Amino acid sequence: MAHCGLQAGQGVEGFAFTASDWSPAPVDAAPGKRAFASVNGKDPRQYGLDFGLWTRAMIASLIEQKFAVQLGLMAVGELLAKLGLTPQKPLERAYQRNPEAIDKWKRETYPSIANAAKAQGGEVYSWDESGFRADTVHGKTWGKKGETPVIVRPGQRQSISAASAVNAKGAFWYSTYQGGLKVPLFVQLLKQMMRHRTKPVHLVVDGLPAHKTRLVKEYATSTEGHLTLHFLPGYVPELNPDELVWSHVKRTGVSRTPLRKGEKLCEKIDMQLAPIKKMPGLVRAFFKTPSVAYIID
Repeated sequence: MAHCGLQAGQGVEGFAFTASDWSPAPVDAAPGKRAFASVNGKDPRQYGLDFGLWTRAMIASLIEQKFAVQLGLMAVGELLAKLGLTPQKPLERAYQRNPEAIDKWKRETYPSIANAAKAQGGEVYSWDESGFRADTVHGKTWGKKGETPVIVRPGQRQSISAASAVNAKGAFWYSTYQGGLKVPLFVQLLKQMMRHRTKPVHLVVDGLPAHKTRLVKEYATSTEGHLTLHFLPGYVPELNPDELVWSHVKRTGVSRTPLRKGEKLCEKIDMQLAPIKKMPGLVRAFFKTPSVAYIID
């Protein structure tokens, strides 16, 4: 018996079915291409559906809506596999992003910054801040089904913040601090980073309020061209290679090895960040990530 009331061999908009095969016509056929285009890169809410992530049930609903064909979940799964679509964790993007500003940053703004730094005999660094907590555990561990494993950690919450700067040649600088980033602290960190530097620095930062204050501008001006600040477009953290440093540290560091009794989070974070200064190859590898491939030496 044909699936969902369709007779063997019957098709709608090119979806051909037999008693033994519910899968659609070849994916290079027009209906297959339309099904692919309807799902790939699209938000279900564009079609009036009430959830922002695709499920097989939602895709079945869309196929019925667009092609008047009813498919079971297994058939939908087979269709998606033939279309080359797989379940994936989506990347999150703020709706306030400005695509034109992002494109201009990659094509014009950053190359101009790099050229200015080269003309001065200077360097371009990217700056970012991050926070760490001792009671945060990322990832999964194995355990008996139905019995959630227990990770022992200190009951007292510990937290530490850190700022760092990286460049495409593999250089890395960092400093840890307590609490949030206030304007005076940001200036203090900048002075700390610039200490003993002989080359001009063009520093790319995001648009945090603390980065754009009068006090910060006054300090940058006082360096007489030794430090120049540049601001990334809004809501595009993936353009900042320093984000990849934090991702690496959190993926391989304290979150994977919870604190033992008597350990201090600040000391452990320092032990994880300090070796990166001696690993230029690792830092340069971050710049091979597609999202920051626009950055050149």
